[in-house]
Amino acid sequence: MQKNTKSQIESSLLLGGQALRKRFLLKIGWIFLLLVFVVLWVMFSNPNIADHFAGKLAEKKVPTTEALIPTTRTLKRPIEPPKQTSFCSFHSVLPEDVLELEFLKNHITWPETPSVPANFYLQDTSHPAHSTFTILPRDGGGSWHVGDQLKVLIKINDFLGRPKKSGGDVLFGRLHDPTVHAGVVGKVFDHRNGSYTAVFSLLWEGSAQVEVTLVHSSEAVTVLERVNMEKPGRIFFESIFRSGSVTEATNCNVCLKEPPEQLCNFTDTHTGEPWFCYKPKTLKCEHRVIHAFKGFVPQPTGNEAKLFQSGVNLKVSIPSLGSSNITILPKLKVPNKTVPDNVSGEATRASPVGYYYQGAWRPLDGTTVHQFNDATAISQCLKGKVLHLYGDSTVRQWFEFLIAKVPDLKKFDLKTPPQTGPLMALDYKNNILLTFRCHGPPLRAFPLPVSQFHFVANELDNVVGGTNTVVIFGVWAHFGVYPVEVYIRRLLSIRRAVVRLLTRAPDTLVVIRTGNPKRLTLRESLTTDDYYALQRDKILRAIFKKVNVRLLDAWEMTQAHYLPHDLHPPQPIIKNMLDVILSHICPQR
Repeated sequence: MQKNTKSQIESSLLLGGQALRKRFLLKIGWIFLLLVFVVLWVMFSNPNIADHFAGKLAEKKVPTTEALIPTTRTLKRPIEPPKQTSFCSFHSVLPEDVLELEFLKNHITWPETPSVPANFYLQDTSHPAHSTFTILPRDGGGSWHVGDQLKVLIKINDFLGRPKKSGGDVLFGRLHDPTVHAGVVGKVFDHRNGSYTAVFSLLWEGSAQVEVTLVHSSEAVTVLERVNMEKPGRIFFESIFRSGSVTEATNCNVCLKEPPEQLCNFTDTHTGEPWFCYKPKTLKCEHRVIHAFKGFVPQPTGNEAKLFQSGVNLKVSIPSLGSSNITILPKLKVPNKTVPDNVSGEATRASPVGYYYQGAWRPLDGTTVHQFNDATAISQCLKGKVLHLYGDSTVRQWFEFLIAKVPDLKKFDLKTPPQTGPLMALDYKNNILLTFRCHGPPLRAFPLPVSQFHFVANELDNVVGGTNTVVIFGVWAHFGVYPVEVYIRRLLSIRRAVVRLLTRAPDTLVVIRTGNPKRLTLRESLTTDDYYALQRDKILRAIFKKVNVRLLDAWEMTQAHYLPHDLHPPQPIIKNMLDVILSHICPQR
């Protein structure tokens, strides 16, 4: 009996010990699994460690030629961890806009241009003085008549007179008659082999002269594209931070490639439009009070700057081979039905939006443009209206023109910068309110308070709208130095605001000013170039194509006019632009 009891006790102790060992091993297993999980989590939550191990695995799988050669290497530990890059980007849009971004980038695809090595020879590039254009015979033969299409063949040669073999040059064409102040823009088709066809609509009787201008060589386009991709921050801005007697200044831009902890993030909370400044040394980000344009780093420089020489290869006329003049007879009763040729899959037909005759703009979309030649006519049209103008200095021109033309439209002194505003004028007698506010960053402007530095989309959301409200904006000139994504993002946020405005107040008249060509020098090409403006003009038209807005075509109205191109078009062109706008406001004058 005692023996059995002893055996039972020993057996119980043995089983208890085994159970304890099992529980102990189970605990050790769980602890080991937990440690493995922690190690893996640390590895893969740190991209530097993860990338390191991934690289090592790749080296194991695919041995390189170097790996097969026995070598002795000394691996150095980094002195400091690699910097974390900023979370901002010059190339970002909202996730819902990615597909439209790709469409718009394809929409402005430029023909392939030659590569430009650092040691290129200028003599191999496009030269207007050695290039030519020739007026081609009328389709079907005979004389020229109103309603015909005039075709001009352009051949581009280099400085030695050798024909170019590729396309991509920036060319402008204009048909004009100085005696009656008539002019129309031609459409240029690139054959991508060094030759081009310019097509002009014949819209008035009498004489007409063809003018073809080489704005940029194809090699210059290569440089402009590269500079915009590689040096998007070449224009930079400054913010002033102030608290009491302490003042600090730091650089700012759409994106700054520094760790987030070194930046002040001023991205707009409503639109998501990015803007960053370096943190001041002693003050806080909240102490920012002033925005200003600071300067730019010259690009291109050195040998590449030779591609932007005024009077040589920058916006220079191309000579004609033969006569550059034609005589246009009255329109035929039976129109010419010759089917046009095709160039690169496109019908070679001009489609201008309008033309000048006797100095007055005549749209071809059916709009009747009235002449508002005095203060009374303008005041009667604007009576009871509210006009909100937003944008850059090319829109501010209209504000200044109106208050100079209408004495009763008194400008209020709001103690704000005259270049950026906000500005306001009132005509109590006729109940007219006129306002102007500049668009937000990246505005190249004199110092202005950040409290008055608003995005256009946010301003539009504060407009009540209605039958007596007119909204006019132009956003283009300050975006040329950046990759197109920056401009596309801004316009898409503005379009959303326009749609919201027209949804709640569909009777609101919205007018959008396009960009325009300008006088070019090397410095101008660095900042607000015609090539950049042309690309962004196409983007603007595509983005607002299906929105119920009116486009004020400043591009053709400037290019077709007899006066030289200017960033701020001269008074005769401004007067024509406002005649168009006022005709939209008062179509039944």
